[in-house]
Amino acid sequence: MTTHQVVFLMLDIAVIIIAARVLGALARRVGQPPVIGEVLAGILAGPSLFGNSFSTALFPTDVRPMLSALGSIGVAMFMFVVGLELERKLLRGRSGIASTVSVSSIILPFALGATLALTLTHHHPPSTSRLGFILFIGAAMSVTAFPVLARILADRGMLRTSLGGLALTCAAIDDVLAWSLLAVVVVLSGNAGTEQWLIALLPVYVALMFWFVRPMLSRFFASPAAKGTALLSVVLAGVLLSGAMTEWIGLHFLFGTFLFGALLPREGTERLREEIIGRVSDFNTTLLLPIFFIVAGLKVDLSAIGSAGVVELILVLLVAITGKFGGAFAGARMHRLPVRESATLATLMNTRGLTELIILSVGLQLGVLDQNLYSIMVVMAVVTTAMAGPLLSLFYPRHFVERDQLQATEAVAR
Repeated sequence: MTTHQVVFLMLDIAVIIIAARVLGALARRVGQPPVIGEVLAGILAGPSLFGNSFSTALFPTDVRPMLSALGSIGVAMFMFVVGLELERKLLRGRSGIASTVSVSSIILPFALGATLALTLTHHHPPSTSRLGFILFIGAAMSVTAFPVLARILADRGMLRTSLGGLALTCAAIDDVLAWSLLAVVVVLSGNAGTEQWLIALLPVYVALMFWFVRPMLSRFFASPAAKGTALLSVVLAGVLLSGAMTEWIGLHFLFGTFLFGALLPREGTERLREEIIGRVSDFNTTLLLPIFFIVAGLKVDLSAIGSAGVVELILVLLVAITGKFGGAFAGARMHRLPVRESATLATLMNTRGLTELIILSVGLQLGVLDQNLYSIMVVMAVVTTAMAGPLLSLFYPRHFVERDQLQATEAVAR
């Protein structure tokens, strides 16, 4: 590294931390999750507002690959924490309404997204397969941001209510289905060549993780050595090795890091998991994820989409909101959930946030999305996440939340 690179790398990281902190706090003050402000910080740092000259002067091109690498580590750690926080118990016991809402909130936006992709492909021809493009747009429309949804529920006091638990359950199932769809897209969009056969190693990798790595981790967590820096070292090494393996076989590193978090032992390890989440999340949300937001924002150029892009943005927003909200609402009403609760659940399921940004970054990296369509989809992710706060206040005011909190407390007491 040259002196120029070292100086700008440190300056840029300092700017990123400050900008993410300030705009994240402003977003929270207006009732939005901090991720909205952090994403806007990334977009403002890009060429959309001040042009390429400002963006390049602040973030030189020879420093951006280093920032991108740090952002990738942040995404890896984020996906690990998502997997670690995903309680498998959520996927059991609510099979009826949760399954219906999850499937309906996947099928409708996926179908509408795939239909829209048939039109978009004429103006945004992908550098990979056309089928991969269609499936990717469908999958991108179907995402629910499980971690952002959990944070919104916690901020509004709905986390321990029956409706909040149902929303988390639906989002957990949704994420599994959406990430499975994305895995198919990644395989279809992989680089053709002699190494394509490596994807055949996926069943071997999964088998090793569940039948060899998971028992080893269970024994380690039960041992006296599972504490402090030793615990964190083993976990972080495992996360990165798992991510490296899925990247090597052609399935992107985020699947490996998510799976590693999901298979860590649950029984009797609550304290250890809280310790891991606390240590990883604090550093990640303060430093690495804001870097990812900035790198993602540098690729957004709303000034270049033109009038045709505005029309496409409107169509994308209509499909995303109608598909996700309509699918979840219809699924809830099929189980006779009251209209108010159905609309609240549909609003929560329409939240996309950081999860969508990760998927869009994968699409841009694979060549499924071009720069203009990527910018449009990022705006869609921001808008659908920002909608959640005002709509929840409309559909489910504070006195309904307090009623549910009281019912939950009485149920626990009984």
